[in-house]
Amino acid sequence: MDIFSFVQNIELLEGTLLVLGFLLLLAEVFIPGFGVAGITGIILFIIGILLTATTVFEALIMFLLLLLLLTIVLIFVIRSATRGRLSKKLILNDGLSNEDGFTAVEDMQVFLGKEGKAVTTLRPAGIGLIDGVRLDIVTKGNFIEEGSNIKVIEVEGRRIIVDIIKDLKEEN
Repeated sequence: MDIFSFVQNIELLEGTLLVLGFLLLLAEVFIPGFGVAGITGIILFIIGILLTATTVFEALIMFLLLLLLLTIVLIFVIRSATRGRLSKKLILNDGLSNEDGFTAVEDMQVFLGKEGKAVTTLRPAGIGLIDGVRLDIVTKGNFIEEGSNIKVIEVEGRRIIVDIIKDLKEEN
């Protein structure tokens, strides 16, 4: 009994199914998604093996050979993607650093100490108008009515914390 007798049984349809399944499994490595290409590739592999093999032993040998071939190709592709020419096309090597003038968040420190009005009711979050700019603002937990005069008392990144400005008449 010849171990590789299944090679004689491979015709155009079986060969096409096996090659297409192989290519879909390779595509699954590079295409983000839900595994449609990979699942379709596995199904085509199985159909190709079932149409080609005449015994269970031949099917097992075919499966192991195709798995070995796929593993070898994936090792070369992944190595090329991480260290070879492919890495120059797939991996972004440029960075956006603070030294080059790029920042991830706007600097909201300019609003510290500024006064404005509450555009919406702050319970404790809402919208305020400070120096003519509409901003998402929060209080330290207290409730502030819409239209109240507010002052920025603290800034943490993009978080602007305000408090109500008490009228001098109310304090007397």
